[in-house]
Amino acid sequence: MKVNNKLFSLVFLILQITVRSSGQEILTAENFFDRVSATYGEVKDYIAQVRITAEKEVMEGTLFYKIPNLLRIDFSNPEEQVLVTDGRKLTLYIPQYRVVMSQTLKRRSSAAIAAMASRQGLLLLKRNYSIAYLQSPSPVPLEEKSKEMVTKLKLSWKSSDEGFRELILSVNSEGLIRRIEGITVGYQRIVFDFRNIRVNQNIPESRFRYDPPASANVIENFLFDPES
Repeated sequence: MKVNNKLFSLVFLILQITVRSSGQEILTAENFFDRVSATYGEVKDYIAQVRITAEKEVMEGTLFYKIPNLLRIDFSNPEEQVLVTDGRKLTLYIPQYRVVMSQTLKRRSSAAIAAMASRQGLLLLKRNYSIAYLQSPSPVPLEEKSKEMVTKLKLSWKSSDEGFRELILSVNSEGLIRRIEGITVGYQRIVFDFRNIRVNQNIPESRFRYDPPASANVIENFLFDPES
């Protein structure tokens, strides 16, 4: 279940994805990032189809997000797997093992989640990562042989305290982040693909309530000890 540990870490990235850039003029990479950050503050909630590729494992599902820090993924692959966070606790139900993995967040982690779901959160990325265009401001194919054109930003860590050495953000022609590629401290590549992103859908808070099966075994605080 090592990929599930990565999945928890990647929740922090998921909270950054629904952004729009305004204007079509050529911008420096940092200015482009600032436009994305400013517009992101207008997003109240979103729904997206997400595909997560970590090494040889692929997970797919529907992602729901609502400010300031509510997030849920209902997985279709693995079927019936669910991940939920309210900013205070992360819960992952793994039906294959009938296990609930629950993590009470440290104060700094909870604050980080809330911050990432805002313009200030993206500014934290700007503070902790160097930002450049991967190639140029001009659109390039999402991947080899793809007809989908995107603008790619490369974020490189300034300190080894960050969870990812490098992040590549692919922004499509509509100004939405289409893909996030992360290189971990251990040089593992993890890719988030986002499709059919729908912003400001008035998602009710009840969508983020989840009661796992009572018969499931619970593993508490498997990532780190909570702060007292």
